Amino acid sequence: MKTIALFGGTFDPPHLGHLSIVKAALSCLDVDKVIVMPAFLNPFKSKVHAPPELRLKWLKKIFSVYDDVEVDDFELACKRKVPSLETVRHLKKRYEKIYLVIGADNLKSLDRWYGYDELKKLVTFVVASRDDIDIPSGYILLHVDEPVSSTSLREKTKKEFLPVEIAGEIEKFYKENNG
Repeated sequence: MKTIALFGGTFDPPHLGHLSIVKAALSCLDVDKVIVMPAFLNPFKSKVHAPPELRLKWLKKIFSVYDDVEVDDFELACKRKVPSLETVRHLKKRYEKIYLVIGADNLKSLDRWYGYDELKKLVTFVVASRDDIDIPSGYILLHVDEPVSSTSLREKTKKEFLPVEIAGEIEKFYKENNG
């Protein structure tokens, strides 16, 4: 395997929007597989709600039926905030080409990402549409139409936006832990 799409995030909780992004990447990009990379802690955030082991378990359950999706625990194993650049350098040891899939909401802060100038030389950015955010030319666009965010699901869990394999577990966790 030489070409991958890397899709990282906190996945707190994982939802149908995340699943749609992975499916779109598989169908629209010429990749051997998609690597889903849960973050121990987003470099721009101060906390997570669900523990890393639980988020990893949920993601593995969702994507276990996909032969061309791998859930990688590299960032979780580091037990700290891991910048995308570090993850990409790690994956470059095994793969020749990396598409880095981000949500359109990340565009406004992308130039502030650690090592952005080096990162943009190592990857091809792919942007998943979100909330009518304008995607500038120069990016590969993934059309995704799932009006949901992890933040809104932590505040009010709506099972219809959760993968069926884990909907009950997620609803129970956030209800018991007040998101």
